Amino acid sequence: MKVRKLIDSFNYAINGIIHAVRTQRNMRIHMIAALLVLTACFFYDLSKYEILLLTITITMVIVAEMINTAIECAIDLTANYYHPLAKVAKNTAAGAVLITAINAVIVGYILFWDRFHDISLVVIRKIKGSDPYMIFLILIFVSIATLVIKAVFGEGTPLRGGMPSGHSAIAFCLATTIALISEEPIAILLSYLLAFIVAQSRVDSHIHSVIEVLAGAAFGTLITILLFKIFG
Repeated sequence: MKVRKLIDSFNYAINGIIHAVRTQRNMRIHMIAALLVLTACFFYDLSKYEILLLTITITMVIVAEMINTAIECAIDLTANYYHPLAKVAKNTAAGAVLITAINAVIVGYILFWDRFHDISLVVIRKIKGSDPYMIFLILIFVSIATLVIKAVFGEGTPLRGGMPSGHSAIAFCLATTIALISEEPIAILLSYLLAFIVAQSRVDSHIHSVIEVLAGAAFGTLITILLFKIFG
């Protein structure tokens, strides 16, 4: 029962993220910007501290936008008429988002501006030779892209149902990453076997259809291969 409640709490939280992406234009802009910034990380030799700074900055902007959305919904629910204090609350919340967005622009300028002058094929590092935290960015990219697609289709809940299967996408993303960086056939075989078991469990538990699982597996695999082809 406790495990079930824990899963439901994660489900509700992720559902809130999807709702914000689905209904808020600015949230979609922030998500797209986050994907573009994470993609740019593959072009440059960023240190782990710079990656940490970027992830904190992205998180601040997204969280601020979600809090702004929550405040707007709460005010609209309790005050169905114009009130000057409601206007102040909404404007203040929007101002908080603006401050985090400005901060994100400043951070991006500091980290990337000098590097924009050095764009060349030499700068593009092979993922096989990159540090583990760079490979971890692929998983983040696939996870965010999956959330965006779920929001577009608007079916099911974040952890139960919907197109595509997020569990399958992440499982096959990890399996494909292992296949591309490993030269051990046994490790590759076992990774895809585990990914298949994850996908099969979603179908057996009647959470996803076969089509949704196949779509998730194909999405996770193709996006991972594409990132390796571009930046590898």
